[in-house]
Amino acid sequence: MPEHIREHSFLVAEVALHIARLCRKRFVPELSLALVEAAALLHDVAKGYTIRHGGSHSQLGAAWVQERTGNAILARAVLHHVYWPFAMDVRCYPVALIIFYSDKRVKHAEIVSMGERFEDLLQRYGKTPLACKHIQLSLEQGRTVEALLEQELKVDLNAYSFDCRRMVG
Repeated sequence: MPEHIREHSFLVAEVALHIARLCRKRFVPELSLALVEAAALLHDVAKGYTIRHGGSHSQLGAAWVQERTGNAILARAVLHHVYWPFAMDVRCYPVALIIFYSDKRVKHAEIVSMGERFEDLLQRYGKTPLACKHIQLSLEQGRTVEALLEQELKVDLNAYSFDCRRMVG
């Protein structure tokens, strides 16, 4: 895995673990922090390969994860970290939706707003109208997941400092 993707994955894991800890306190006490961390670290496992050879990094990564671990929850989080095709239910799919959201808050190796993250994605990948449409859909889904998490957690995630576990003043 290229170093910049590794750095991104470590920061996604940091954000995801902060959110997962809040979720455990508020509404999903059985949520596995180890599973959230593994999913975050593995969400871009196939990105380097697909940059060189083409294909969908989320699909290939999920196949690798499923084959190696046999863990469907982990594989689903990797598969659907770009686009979420199911009901947006953070109580039913906490691991996958935490990873989905956390990835949308990390631009390279920096925690940013979703707006900033998606401006970057549009510049780098929005080369066709279809690509722009998919990026916009992902942003809309991210905003929906953010609102659902905020409702359950009773926090403003945009005002949350993920590196020191407290609200930003």
